[in-house]
Amino acid sequence: MSLLNKLKGTGVALVTPFTKNHEVDYNGLTNLVKHVIKGKCEYVVVLGTTGESVTLSKEEKLAVTNTVIKAAKGKVPVVLGVGGNNTNEVLHSLKTTDFTGIDAILSVSPSYNKPSQAGIVEHFKLVAKASPVPVILYNVPGRTGSNMSPATTLKIARECKNVIAIKEASGNVEQVMSIIQNAPDNFLVISGDDGITLPLVAAGAVGVISVVANAYPLACSSMVRSALKNDFVKSRKFHYGFYGLIPMLFEEGNPAGVKVVLKQLGVCGDDVRMPLVKVSKDLEKRIHTYMKYYKG
Repeated sequence: MSLLNKLKGTGVALVTPFTKNHEVDYNGLTNLVKHVIKGKCEYVVVLGTTGESVTLSKEEKLAVTNTVIKAAKGKVPVVLGVGGNNTNEVLHSLKTTDFTGIDAILSVSPSYNKPSQAGIVEHFKLVAKASPVPVILYNVPGRTGSNMSPATTLKIARECKNVIAIKEASGNVEQVMSIIQNAPDNFLVISGDDGITLPLVAAGAVGVISVVANAYPLACSSMVRSALKNDFVKSRKFHYGFYGLIPMLFEEGNPAGVKVVLKQLGVCGDDVRMPLVKVSKDLEKRIHTYMKYYKG
């Protein structure tokens, strides 16, 4: 099966579990990878936003990546987050990283310095040329401070053969549909928002890179697979099962919310690293209440 086909379905934006002393919990991470593979998710993403990658040292990033590769045992593709707002630094990372066991990279649009659309295009042209594995673009304007327009995404997709997909997390359904409608052949559009994955798949997206799937991998992957088969009656049942939980998972910051669920499920702990903090007792109670009635 080609990589493009393997990326159709549910990818999991893996959290990075921590101990109470805020050290990386590698046993918890191994448990998590096994948990999502058992839940029939199609691939995993390591060192993304949900993985709190910006708070990990270089040594920890390497150890986390190797732990995920080892735990996955080749059963699912592994996508590595490699991005930043210093283009030369990103290129250096691509040059010096060992990509053994890595199937693709997820590369976020530069944040904070707010490049023009032309700057975003030139950045990704260099990334695509330097990457030894296929590139998945990542547009998340709520975090980066700038939006990749459909025209920008499509220009990169057409001019960079090594760019195979985009994780679109703008939350703008019309924007995502514009990309889907005009995308070149063999360019995948992947939802970056759990709450609108179902309508986006109905519109032509090929799946999701999900936060919720950390906790409920089988429900999420079943929803997407059903939608891809045009069985929207079945897909809606899965979708609305966890739909009410989604706002709570992001209410006080991601991944603090989903880690509450993971702790309750016995997968890993709920500790996060500063500047993130655990959710409030009120939110924790509401999440636990939801979980009493929803079993995934």
